[in-house]
Amino acid sequence: MDIVTAQEMYERDKVAIGSAGIDGKMLMESAGRAATDDLVQRIKCEDQVLVLIGAGNNGGDGFVIARTLLNRGYKVEAWQVVPDEKITGDAEAHQEIFLNSGFELIKFSCMEEFLPSLYRADVLIDAMLGIGVEGRLRSPIAEIVGKANEHKALKLAIDLPTGLPAGEGVDNFDAFNADYTTVIAAPKISAFLQHTSPYYGEWNVVEIGLPVKKLPEVKRNLWSVKDVKQTLPERGSHSHKGSHGKGVMAGGSYFMPGSIAMAARAALRSGTGLLTIATAESIIPSVTSYVREATFSGMEEKEGMITGQAIPELSNYDGAAVGMGLGRHEEAAGLVLHMLQECKGPLLIDADGLYALKPQLKSLKDRSAPVVLTPHPGEFAYLAGVSIQEVLQSPFRLSREFASAYGVYLVLKGPYTIITAPKGEQRVDMTGNAGLAKGGSGDVLSGILFAMILKTENILDALSNGCVIHGSTADFLIQEEHSKTDLLASDLVEGLSRTFRTFSALSKA
Repeated sequence: MDIVTAQEMYERDKVAIGSAGIDGKMLMESAGRAATDDLVQRIKCEDQVLVLIGAGNNGGDGFVIARTLLNRGYKVEAWQVVPDEKITGDAEAHQEIFLNSGFELIKFSCMEEFLPSLYRADVLIDAMLGIGVEGRLRSPIAEIVGKANEHKALKLAIDLPTGLPAGEGVDNFDAFNADYTTVIAAPKISAFLQHTSPYYGEWNVVEIGLPVKKLPEVKRNLWSVKDVKQTLPERGSHSHKGSHGKGVMAGGSYFMPGSIAMAARAALRSGTGLLTIATAESIIPSVTSYVREATFSGMEEKEGMITGQAIPELSNYDGAAVGMGLGRHEEAAGLVLHMLQECKGPLLIDADGLYALKPQLKSLKDRSAPVVLTPHPGEFAYLAGVSIQEVLQSPFRLSREFASAYGVYLVLKGPYTIITAPKGEQRVDMTGNAGLAKGGSGDVLSGILFAMILKTENILDALSNGCVIHGSTADFLIQEEHSKTDLLASDLVEGLSRTFRTFSALSKA
C-alpha cells in the first residue's frame, strides 16, 4: 500500500480525472460512499450524528456522506461551516444534489446557534478541511474544532482530521482529535509520525476506484504480513547449514553479555545456518549457556569490553554484525572500521556500533557490499547531526537524505519503523506494540535482520520482512500468553517459532 504526500494525492486525482476519464463528481461520490460504508460500522441507528462540512474535496465527501446516511435512515444534522462562496467545483455539485434530495442543510452563522446541535450529538463526522491545510486554523473552524475536541461524542474524521498536516516537518497546528479516521485511497505521511498520528485515532483506508495501473509511482509503501508471505524465502528440502548463511556477530561485554546473546539466538531462531559470536573471553561461558548452537571466537578485552584484537578472519563469512553490547570506548571505533574494511558481505551495525561509526561515515560509500544501520531516533540524531525533535518531525525526509548521502540501508526504529534503501525507496512497518519498549528488543531485532539479509540478495525485502516478523511476534505474544507490561526481549526470541510457523502456513494457503 502506497503512502503519499498531499501533492502526490493531488496528482493521483488528476490522473484519475484527466488520463482515465473518471468524472470528478463521480470520484467524489465513490469516495463518500466508501467512507460511509466504513463509518457505519461504528455508528448505531439510534445515534444522533452531526456532519461538519467544509470546502474542497473533504467538504464534498461530507455532502455525500450526510446524504447517504440520511438515505439509510440515520439521524443526521448536516452543518456547512464555511460560506457558500467557498463551496466550488465538484463539492458545489454535491451540495446541490444534497439539497435537491430534499434534505436540510444548516449553515453556520455563530457559535451560539451551533453549540446546542454539537452537544446533542453522539457522533461527530469531520469533513471540514482535507489535505490542503496550511498553518493554524482560523475562525470559525478553530473554535468549532476546539469545542468538538472537548465534547465526549465519538469523533470520526474523513481522510485526515481537520487542521492536521498531511506531510512531515510541521509542529505548529491545531487539529480535530479523532477517535477513528476513514482514510481516502492511501494513507498520508502524517499517519506515521509520533506527534501527528495520535490525532487519527484508529484508521482504515478505503478504495475509491482510482486507476491503479496509471497512477504515478510512489517509492514509499506500507509493508504488511501479506508482503512478507510473498517475499520470504522458503527453506529448500535439500538445503544444508551452509545454504542459509554463515555469519559472525561481534559485540557483548562483561557488563552487557545479554545483548549479544539475545541477538545471536534470534539470528539462529530466524534461520541462520552457521553463526560465530566474537566476544569478550570472560563472558563466553555465560553466553554459551544461552546460545549452545553458535561457535565462539574469544577477543581480548580491556575493563570488560572487547578491544578488537583477534577478530575472526572476516573473509570466511557471508556477512557480519557488530555493536550489540559493544560499549562506547575508544577501541570500538577501531573494531567497526576494521569490519567495514574487511567484511566482504553485508555488514549490520547496531547500538554502540553506531556511535563508533560516526567518525567513519564518509568511508561508507567506499564499500561495494551493503551496510545496514539500525538506529533508534536518538542514535540517528547523533549520526545525522540533528536534534531528536527534528528526527521525530521529519523521519522520512531525513532517513532518505542520509541513506542516499552515505549509500546505506537505514532501519529507523520506532512505533512505526521506517526502512530506507540507498536509492530512496522506503517501507513502513506498523506491527508491534508497547511491550517492545524494553531493553533488549532492539538486539533481538538486529538478530532477526541479520538472519534475513544472509538469506536473500534483496536487502530491502529482507529488512522489511525482519521488522514485520519482529513486531508480529510481539503482537502474537500479547494476544496469547503475555501482556505489554511483562513481555521481555527473551520472550520474543522464543516466540519466533510461532511466528514462522504461522507465516509458513499463510504462504501455503
